Amino acid sequence: MPLSEISPSELEARLRLHRLPELGPRRYYSLFSAFGSASSALSAPASAWGALGLPAACAQARRSPEVRDGASAALRWLEGSGQHVLLHDQADYPALLSELNDAPPLLFVAGEPGILEKPQLAMVGSRRASRPGLDTAAAFSRSLAGAGFVITSGLALGIDGAAHQAALDVGGQTVGVLGTGLQKLYPQRHRALADAMIANGCAVVSEFPLDAGPLPANFPRRNRIISGLALGVLVVEASVASGSLITARLAAEQGREVYAIPGSIHHPGARGCHQLIRDGATLVETVEHILEGLRGWRSMPLSTPPLFTPSCHPLVQLLQAAPHTSEALVNASGWDLPRLLAALTELELAGHVVLEGGRWFARAS
Repeated sequence: MPLSEISPSELEARLRLHRLPELGPRRYYSLFSAFGSASSALSAPASAWGALGLPAACAQARRSPEVRDGASAALRWLEGSGQHVLLHDQADYPALLSELNDAPPLLFVAGEPGILEKPQLAMVGSRRASRPGLDTAAAFSRSLAGAGFVITSGLALGIDGAAHQAALDVGGQTVGVLGTGLQKLYPQRHRALADAMIANGCAVVSEFPLDAGPLPANFPRRNRIISGLALGVLVVEASVASGSLITARLAAEQGREVYAIPGSIHHPGARGCHQLIRDGATLVETVEHILEGLRGWRSMPLSTPPLFTPSCHPLVQLLQAAPHTSEALVNASGWDLPRLLAALTELELAGHVVLEGGRWFARAS
């Protein structure tokens, strides 16, 4: 039902339940189903909560000053411009996200909540991405945003930030899903990026209380929202221990598409993507590999620039195939080292190649 049709007392009750630390989505829905409303659940005796298998501490905490004051602070926050809460039984709650059996009962939104109903593609990857990885993320994000998809990610450093920024750069839309409350944005280095997203008709969202800090356990938990909002998840660059693989696994469990961009067998940041491909993810080399299965969801004509700057330069062609050290390029090209280094310097200044970790990479445009 629309937020305007929910009584102030019921909204406050939901915000109070939401603050209970041991009351996750499944327990929340159990209470809601048993009592019919959050107001009734709050006023029910502790024994009734116990009969549902809820911890005694959870029932006791519902009347604590911290819970009451936190709900009051959230109500004041909702009075601000561009600040919203979406409730699980509202018509404007994101339809794809509602399919999850542990969908967030509440979703705080700063910005434009309407874009959460638009077709979304999630892009995730390493926080310590290589320069070529960041370039590739930006190139794919620009193309996908240009094709009418909302780009969804976690506002983390690395691939996430590159994907959000590139979508903004082409006038596209993007959604950032936080692992903290909206008033405790993390990392703070992306405060300006988040503000730009909100100012440009995009959205930053979180299921956590507004003042929730960056607890490690909350970041894997938020990943189900990133994948749950989207039609599919594209992993650009990730190690085998990356949280991006958690998002990909959740996407597969949710019935979403999983895409992975391969890389050099010598690059640790490519191994997570290779693992996903071995496990059945779609190997992606061009944006078309994603769009060919999602034609019906495209809302705008596709205009995708090539991922790599067109070049007949033999060194760029070698590096597009795989990154090389200078010594390996000498062997592969047959050029002597002084000539090679001079050419690489010119290509680097022109933005066609980059040196990282002792190896040369072709740069995406």
